[in-house]
Amino acid sequence: MKEIREPTSKFVKLRCPKCKNEQIVFGKTATKVKCLVCEKIIAEPTGGKTRIKARILEILG
Repeated sequence: MKEIREPTSKFVKLRCPKCKNEQIVFGKTATKVKCLVCEKIIAEPTGGKTRIKARILEILG
């Protein structure tokens, strides 16, 4: 039997530092993520994990 591995990537709940909007993003984004309200960049790709430029509120499974 083959082992079933748990995924290593998670979703992250962030709070925008400019307008305090809360938003959920993927932990390994491939594109820049902007706040849906004020359009400030809150996450950038690095080729692996995301560089987060906002406050992390919660890590979701």
